Parts: sequence; structure tokens; C-alpha cells
Amino acid sequence: MRVTKYILTSSESDILPADISMKIYGSRFKVNVKEACFGVIVDGEEEEIDGLVAEIRALDPNGIFIKDRGFPPGDPRRCRGHRGGGPRPGFFMMECESKTLPLISRALACEARGETLPPPATEERPLKLERLEELIKDEFS
Repeated sequence: MRVTKYILTSSESDILPADISMKIYGSRFKVNVKEACFGVIVDGEEEEIDGLVAEIRALDPNGIFIKDRGFPPGDPRRCRGHRGGGPRPGFFMMECESKTLPLISRALACEARGETLPPPATEERPLKLERLEELIKDEFS
């Protein structure tokens, strides 16, 4: 079965999409490769893609992310060349997701070092009216 995946890099990773492409071109895997603005799109047989993904993720386990893509590169249903230009559907979601990757990378690196993440900040609640009245009375007494 043919599958298509994005290989995305965090902006904090030392690995660039061009580095990933070159690694794939020099590998034993028979896949189609396309560099994109957020990473690399790979298309091929599932077994080949699974082996490739494992090899690529090993380059930077905390900074390289894999995402399924529903359509192969150049598919007329998604290709801007066939639709008359403009952003492809899903581009803005991918842009939004890519902004969170550095945070995820840092959290994964902390976990790999055995560090614990700080507890989430407690949400501040509005001051109760009775407490506000007490504070005002104390201030002016």
C-alpha cells in the first residue's frame, strides 16, 4: 500500500529539510521525495516509508516529526498548479502546528534527560467581593 508522509523539523533542530532530502536521496529506500516549506514530503510503499522514517527520526529524535498526508505530491486534488495557485488546503494549519514544534522539542529533550516538567501554572481566580471589601476596610481604617 502506498503512503505519503510529511517529515517536519522543529525550527530549533540543527537538521534542515535539505539535509533530510539529501539523506533520503543517498539511502537505499525507493521513495519519491519533495521538499516543502515545512519539511519533506515522502511517498512510497508503506514498508519503505516505515524504514525511512525510523532512519530519519534517529538523526534528531526530539526535533523531527512525522505526519501522515492524505495525498501524494502532485495530486491534482491538492496541487496548486492544477488549481490555479494560492495556498493549498491545510497550509495554514501546518503553519500553526509548526510554531508549536519547538515547545514539543524542548519538552521531549527534558524528558530524555530525566528532568521533570514544572507543574502547570494555577489559574488565578477573580477576587471575591467580600475579600475586596475587607482589603478596602483595612486600608482605610
